[in-house]
Amino acid sequence: MLGMIQLLSPLLFVMVLAGCSALKDPSAFNPGLINEVRFRDRVQTKFDGDVRVSAAVPTAEETRTLFNADLTGKEIQPIWVKVENHSDRTYYLVSSATDPNYFSPLEVTYAMTGGFSGTYRTEMADYYRSLTFRNPIVPHTAVSGFIFTNLDEGEKVVQVDLIADESIKFFTFFVQIPGMRVDYQQVDFDSLYPKEKIVELNEEELRRALEKLPCCTTDKTGLESGDPLNLVVIGEFQEIAAAFARRGWLPAEETYATAVWKTIKSFFFGTLYRYSPVSPLYYFGRQQDLARQKPRHDIHERNHLRLWYTPMRYQGKPVFVGQISRDIGVRFTMKARPPVTHKIDPDIDEARHALVEDLLFSQMLAKVGFVKGVGPARPSRPRENLTGDPYFTDGYRLVLVLDQGPTALDQVRSLDWEEPQTFHPGSSRGN
Repeated sequence: MLGMIQLLSPLLFVMVLAGCSALKDPSAFNPGLINEVRFRDRVQTKFDGDVRVSAAVPTAEETRTLFNADLTGKEIQPIWVKVENHSDRTYYLVSSATDPNYFSPLEVTYAMTGGFSGTYRTEMADYYRSLTFRNPIVPHTAVSGFIFTNLDEGEKVVQVDLIADESIKFFTFFVQIPGMRVDYQQVDFDSLYPKEKIVELNEEELRRALEKLPCCTTDKTGLESGDPLNLVVIGEFQEIAAAFARRGWLPAEETYATAVWKTIKSFFFGTLYRYSPVSPLYYFGRQQDLARQKPRHDIHERNHLRLWYTPMRYQGKPVFVGQISRDIGVRFTMKARPPVTHKIDPDIDEARHALVEDLLFSQMLAKVGFVKGVGPARPSRPRENLTGDPYFTDGYRLVLVLDQGPTALDQVRSLDWEEPQTFHPGSSRGN
């Protein structure tokens, strides 16, 4: 044991020296950088009555300059927020609404200095603390600063929740981040349909239109039926992105060489890949316009959904139709290229109901309902999707209407259309 320690001591000494040499002079922490780095040229601003909120997300290069450290390499992403309070109330910003697992400034300091002590670490800690957003926002004042969040790629949904005595305000900012090709970035929603094709529907007209939709997705030829269309989401794209982001749902990367390589590495080596592509299914003659996924620890297991933009509108909001299922593993099949695919949970209604329960806590779910859709398929006589996975269902489509919120659980309204029934294995309905 002593010999091992003697062998390692020179190595440890070299590592310490290397670490110390990498530390920059404390004078590099310059408060004036906040005005020199031009990240606020991309600021977004929203109003709600007498409160104004602005938000901006620095790039990785801007972050390195601002903080004199590679925060991105530690998967830490600072978000700049400014709140201007012209009211007579005192507001508090809820950082956990922006990121439930946000970092404290001293936590970031420790991560960047690796436990080293001394003047450098003290200067860094003071500097990071000085840049952090600090509550409260008292009447007729403005407060600005950074919230240290977990790194997101491709897009960042910045949720700013402000609370005061008998008052709460929601602000949602959608920021696209260069560097990753997210699937929906290739879709121009404004040009998918000519204006004369856009149709506004009342509640009953919407119900009838949704019931008339084809049952299922297809392959590229449109000849083979795939997973059933069991989901309808009504809301602006940014509302959808925000509601899902608040519950940990992520975008999917476009399928291209880099994404395929990331998927292969994740499959064979168990590395984390949160943005794994979702295989294409087709509807309206095109593959999904966007996908969302809620991954677990690896690419084998996740909830995922696909959505297609339609020309229908309800209360002025776009109507997306789609498909949701739960991936429970990976298997080989000759019906896909490459010959490997996810295996779905045959009980696709479970994933549908799980989505309702999940989005209830987003505080952006306004209405929930069900319409007739794909028709029932019993567990004893399941249907199959394009890759041969069996599935069973009560046959209904879930309809979710989103709003900016906040919407409390007891304020969510039911669309009084259909009442889904669950097949229970062993019962007469399940035979």
